[in-house]
Order: sequence, then structure tokens, then C-alpha cells
Amino acid sequence: LEEAAFHLQQIFRIDISIALNILGIESMRAGHYRIAYTCFKLAADRGYSKAQFNVGLCYEHGRGTEKDLEKAAFYYYHAAKSCHPMAQYRYARYLLCHRPENEWDRHQKAVTFLEQAAMAGITEAQAYLGVFYMRGLQPKEKRGLKYLLLAAKNGDAQSRYHVGVCYEKGLGVQQNLEEAMRHYRQSAAAGNRNARERLQ
Repeated sequence: LEEAAFHLQQIFRIDISIALNILGIESMRAGHYRIAYTCFKLAADRGYSKAQFNVGLCYEHGRGTEKDLEKAAFYYYHAAKSCHPMAQYRYARYLLCHRPENEWDRHQKAVTFLEQAAMAGITEAQAYLGVFYMRGLQPKEKRGLKYLLLAAKNGDAQSRYHVGVCYEKGLGVQQNLEEAMRHYRQSAAAGNRNARERLQ
């Protein structure tokens, strides 16, 4: 009986969190940012990862509350721990952009979250990792190309352009100018100015 009561309590808590998050989304769409933030926060404090991510967005952009990147990172981190892919990406970006240079553990945690988000299909994470691996102190060109190709397949024109550069210069792949031109054309067709210039 105790176990059944516990499960009912869990279901009730989750259902309330889902309802609060939906109410928050609707309030945000209607421009009622303070109400949206309050709904998200109530659901987030109950451990609902989608709401935790939304609270992070509120703090990052100053919607319904003051702008506070540290608080945004706090909520992104909790959502990321629950395998929320976009929260993993945003938390990783926070760690990489706001970390002291000597914190290797933080750097590794960021890369791990970025890779999880990339493998979950987050195009922004794939593109970021691709460039990250290409431009690192010790470039990992094959790994970088792998992520750039994933992002390019998901429609990211900038990543498609970078794939063209890889083929043109032989970075992580055998040099192939014809293949480079193909990628530049696709990127240019999607509106990438760098690709158009490269083609010329």
C-alpha cells in the first residue's frame, strides 16, 4: 500500500509539472513573461527537466526575471543531468565560454555534454564540436569532420561550408577539390556568403 501511494504521488507530481510547464509555454507565447517564469520555476523545482531548461532560458535572456547567467547555468546543468539534449548544449557552451583557463575538469565535462547533445541530434552541438575539434590546440581533424558532416546533414549551411574547406585542404580526409566544390555549392545555395566567395 505504501509503495502504491508512493507511485501515485510520483505520477501526480509529474502530471502537475507537465501542466505547469505547458502553462508556462502558453504564457510565454502570450507575452506574459513573469507568469511563464513562475510556472516554469514551480515545475523545475519539482525536478521536471523540460521546465528546468525553460527556467534556464528565462535567466539567460532575462524573460520574466532578471538576467543571470550563473542561475541559467544552474538550471541547464540540472536539466542536462536528466539527459535534456539542448540543456546539455547550453550548459557546455556556458562552461567553455565562462571557465577559468586552467580548469581541465570543467573543460572535459563540457565536451562530454556537447558530445551527448550532438549524438542526440542537436545540430548546434554538432556544428560547435566540429569547429571545436578542428581549431583546438591539438586539432582532431577526423573527429571534427565527423561532427561537421552530421550538422551539414541536418541542414546547417555553415557546417556544410566547413566540410568543403576540409575537402579543399585535406583536413581529416583526403584532399578532393571536386567534393569541396560540391559542398561549397550546397552551402552557397542555402545562403552562405563564405561558400559563394570560396566558389569564385
